[in-house]
Amino acid sequence: MIPVRDQLPTRRAPLVTYALVAVNLLVFFWERLVIGAGVSPARLLAAWGLVPAAVMRAPLENGVTVVTSMFMHDPAGYLHLGGNMLFLWIFGDNVEDALGRGRYLTFYLLSGLAAAAAQMLVDPGSTVPMVGASGAIAGVLAAYGSLYPRSPITVVNPILPLWFIFGIFIQIPAWAIILEFLVVNLWSGLGGLGGHTGVAFFAHLGGFVAGLFLVRLFVIGKPGRDYRPWDGWRAPPRRPPPPRRYGYAPPGRHGPWD
Repeated sequence: MIPVRDQLPTRRAPLVTYALVAVNLLVFFWERLVIGAGVSPARLLAAWGLVPAAVMRAPLENGVTVVTSMFMHDPAGYLHLGGNMLFLWIFGDNVEDALGRGRYLTFYLLSGLAAAAAQMLVDPGSTVPMVGASGAIAGVLAAYGSLYPRSPITVVNPILPLWFIFGIFIQIPAWAIILEFLVVNLWSGLGGLGGHTGVAFFAHLGGFVAGLFLVRLFVIGKPGRDYRPWDGWRAPPRRPPPPRRYGYAPPGRHGPWD
């Protein structure tokens, strides 16, 4: 399912989310410039991407790639970058709104570090560079699912014949999209054990699990908020109805992941 947008406005501008998207875009275009200047993509990714074997062999020398890899993407095309930034744009602003800017940035980076640690733990001898913001964004998805599980998300209707009944776009609850993300990555990760699939599924899972735990720490003392819960399979309304009290609760009541 391809999400298009959510219905939950923010109370203030999500400056950190904007900055993260901007940094990822700038780094991507820097990658394209470097490759255009004659540097091979393989050499570029090996130098700045996370290579588990290299980090395990010389952590002080290569440890910086744990961070740099979080802001790099496959320079061969726009799909990797575009997919990650779409999810960060849709879900990141509301998580930032809930946690606050400073906590959100810390949360994002810690989720990314947990993602890198999970991938290295599963495949410490890999020489394949890992790049992408997916691990950190997986943590953001876990946080959104914990805070706003029934928030309606507009997605492209995945069943073409149903376009004539429900329209091109339909709404589904946030937990359904996030559960699909979790199941696909878990299934693919377990199926790819012992080989290199080209996708760091366990990094996604590591970031997601970290997000589930970290969000419970970072929302302590933060106020809840109102939002309109999902109420059926239908096209998104042009003007959403007033929200009801369905926001995240104090510690101990965080949503479907408890």
